[in-house]
Amino acid sequence: MNTLTLTLVTDGSSDAVLLPILTWLLRVNGVTMPLNPMWADTRRAKLPRPPDLTARLRAALDLYPCDLLCIHRDAERQTREKRVEEIRQAIDRIRTETLTLPPFVCVVPVRMQEAWLLFDEHALKHAAGNSSFRGSLNLPPLSNLETLPDPKTVLHSCLQRASKLRGRRLDQFPVHKRTHRIAELIDDFSPLRALPAFQALEQEVQQVVAEAGWNR
Repeated sequence: MNTLTLTLVTDGSSDAVLLPILTWLLRVNGVTMPLNPMWADTRRAKLPRPPDLTARLRAALDLYPCDLLCIHRDAERQTREKRVEEIRQAIDRIRTETLTLPPFVCVVPVRMQEAWLLFDEHALKHAAGNSSFRGSLNLPPLSNLETLPDPKTVLHSCLQRASKLRGRRLDQFPVHKRTHRIAELIDDFSPLRALPAFQALEQEVQQVVAEAGWNR
């Protein structure tokens, strides 16, 4: 295998922001071959309404064949363990239908993926388009990220504050686009290793990489 292709299946399109985190994890855990990260846009598939996880996984595997399947669910009000069990049940259902299934990892931020972007003030200011902002964004302590009730609102508020825009210009500020930019600007996600959910994800990545021999 000359290139490692990974497909990310998410709850929504905004969660594609997790791709830089996953590619970083593969790199720091020994994968040196070229990576081909893809977000599985299953909206063009004919899925039931509302589409359940099993249906989305089937569509992703059909439309975006890969060497590594990364399955995202925000924990939200559930535990990480509960979401992981939901993912594994969906995988088990698919296993009964196919003989070939790539390795997979469970990507379950607590509570939601925005919490994993609330640690790099420098990247956040750049993403807001105002790297010269001198005020403090008062980012929550890293140890508190998994207990924030609404990290998305906190992150969006920080981006808007760093932009220093007002009035109509603030109303037109593309906060979702700038959120994606944060992940692209971060070179080192190692501070997230202080979070149990991130530790669990890295352990899964390490196991898959070792078992597949991608670190040789």
